[in-house]
Amino acid sequence: MAAKSHFAIQAKNRHPNLGLAPVDMTAGYTAAAEKLRAGMAQVSAAALEAAVKADPTLRSRYDEVGLRRLLRDGELIVDRLAMCLASGNDRWLTEYAEWIGPIYRRRGVPLADLSALCAGVRETVEPLLGPDELAAATGSLDAAAAIFKRNGRLAGDRHRRNALWKWMYRGV
Repeated sequence: MAAKSHFAIQAKNRHPNLGLAPVDMTAGYTAAAEKLRAGMAQVSAAALEAAVKADPTLRSRYDEVGLRRLLRDGELIVDRLAMCLASGNDRWLTEYAEWIGPIYRRRGVPLADLSALCAGVRETVEPLLGPDELAAATGSLDAAAAIFKRNGRLAGDRHRRNALWKWMYRGV
């Protein structure tokens, strides 16, 4: 893998302390972003329903408060997705996926559940967006799901372990 140049890192981050202009939040699909922000609660609820339909154990693993937290976190994912669509950059959702991992470990929530929530958001926004907008949204959601999958392999994640490995290393 080739190392990124200093200029490529600066162009991605666009931090004002680096002397660069902030990210243009009108460079992407602003109409689609406003559409997502307007229906954020409905999209989040439909995404959670899709995630529960894909994995019925979600309803048994979480109580009412846990499901409400997932619903609220779905709204945050939709808001970050709207930011990604407005700016044309998947930075907002991928950084959120990196930041949220330790909080979910503390709560005891597997990051695979957030990946399922991202898949539910993708399924829900599909009829709302045009083909180009959907391609940008899918790219951002796939990048976040890949980060959730990678960080879910770290120690402390509450995903289901392999029974054989658990038995072999029970004394370690």
